[in-house]
Amino acid sequence: MRWGLNSEDADMTMPSGTETPSPPVPTTRDELPYRLRQQSLLGEFGRSALQTRDITKMLQRATELCAQGLEAPFAKVLEYLPDEKRLLVRAGVGWPAGTIDHISLGADVGSPAGYAFHTGKIVISNHLQEETRFRTPQFLADHGIRRAINVLIARGGEGHLPFGVLEVDSADPGHFDLADADFLAGFAGLLGVAIERQQADAELQSSLDHQAMLTREMSHRVKNSLASVVGLLRVQARNAQSDDVQNALKDAASRITTIAEVHDHLWRSKQIGFVDIADFAGELCRKLQETSPGHKLHFKFGNLMISADQAIPLGLLINELVTNAAKHAYPNGSGEIQVTGEQRGGVLHVEVSDQGIGLPKDFDIDQPRASLGFKVIKSLLGQLDGRITVSSNQPKGAAIQLDLPLDPQS
Repeated sequence: MRWGLNSEDADMTMPSGTETPSPPVPTTRDELPYRLRQQSLLGEFGRSALQTRDITKMLQRATELCAQGLEAPFAKVLEYLPDEKRLLVRAGVGWPAGTIDHISLGADVGSPAGYAFHTGKIVISNHLQEETRFRTPQFLADHGIRRAINVLIARGGEGHLPFGVLEVDSADPGHFDLADADFLAGFAGLLGVAIERQQADAELQSSLDHQAMLTREMSHRVKNSLASVVGLLRVQARNAQSDDVQNALKDAASRITTIAEVHDHLWRSKQIGFVDIADFAGELCRKLQETSPGHKLHFKFGNLMISADQAIPLGLLINELVTNAAKHAYPNGSGEIQVTGEQRGGVLHVEVSDQGIGLPKDFDIDQPRASLGFKVIKSLLGQLDGRITVSSNQPKGAAIQLDLPLDPQS
C-alpha cells in the first residue's frame, strides 16, 4: 500500500477556466513545525489504532487528529453504504449535533467525495464556491465550507469495497497542498489497515460465537437425552423383583446422571470444552447428597478449569467412591463423607474420606476384585493415568486419595 503521492495521484480542482494550479495562497505559518506536527499526529494515531478494537472511537480520533494536523475546523469520515449508494457521516468534528450517523452525501462522481471514492484519487478543492467540475454538497454549502480535501479509505483483500472517504473541510480562506494530501493519505492508509483488522476480528469472533453456540446446543441435547435414559432406568429399578437388579439399575442411573452433569456444565461454561471443577464437582456432590439422605456430605474444591475428557471420568470416580462410602462405611446408620479436591503442581489431588467402620484387615488395593464398582474405578483411573492410594482415616474410617495428572491446557 502506497501512502505517499505525487501530482498524478491527486485531482487539483481549480476555478472555471483555469488549466494549471493557481499559486499557493500566502501563509504566515511556520512550515517546518507544521509538517513535524503532522508526522507526530500520524505516529500518535498509529499507536492508538493498535490499542483499540472500537471502530467508532478509532474513526472519531482520526477526524480529531486530521483537523489538528491541517489546522481546519471540520473533518469527517464517510462510510460507503452499498445498498443506498451514499456516503454516511460516521465520525467528525466541527459539525452540529445530529450529524454523525444521520447525514449522508451522494456517492456519485459528481461530488468531490464521490469522485475520490470511485477513482481512488485524492481530490483537493481550494475554491468550492467557484467549482465547476464538481457540485458542492448542500451540507457543505450550509456550513460555509470554502475548501476541502478528500482521500479514499481503502481496505485490503480481493473484492473488498473501499470503506469510504476521509475528508477535511474549512470555511477559512487558505490552501490545501500536496503535502497536506500526503498527510491525509497516511491517515487513510492507517485507517484502512485498522478497519480491516477490526472487521477480521469481528468475523473471527462471530465464528467462535457460532462454534460455542453449536457446542452448547450439542451438550444440552446430550444432557437431555441422558436424562431420559436415567428416567427409564429408574422406572425399571422400581419394577425390578431382585434387589441385586434394582441396585445395579440404580447405580447405572447414577453414573449416567454424572455424565449428564458434565454436559450440563459444558454448555454453560464460558470456555468451550472445559468445566470449572469447583462448580461441577460441587453440583455433583449436591446431587449425590440427595440420593443419600441418611448421610452428611461435605465437599470443598478449588477453582480449576479442566477439559471434558478429564471431567467425565473424574465425575464418575467421585460418584463411585461416594456411593461406595454411603453403602459400606456406615452399615448401622448414617455418617459423614468428606470430598475435597485441589491442584498440587501439575496434579489434581482428590480425596474421599469417611468416619465409618474402616477397611477390612485383609484389604489390598492391588488384589483383583469382582465388584463392578471397583472395576469401574480401575478403568477410569486408567483413562486418566491416575494413581489411587487407600489408607485408614483418623481417628477412624477410610480415606481414598486420587492423584490425576492435569492436561497442560488446564
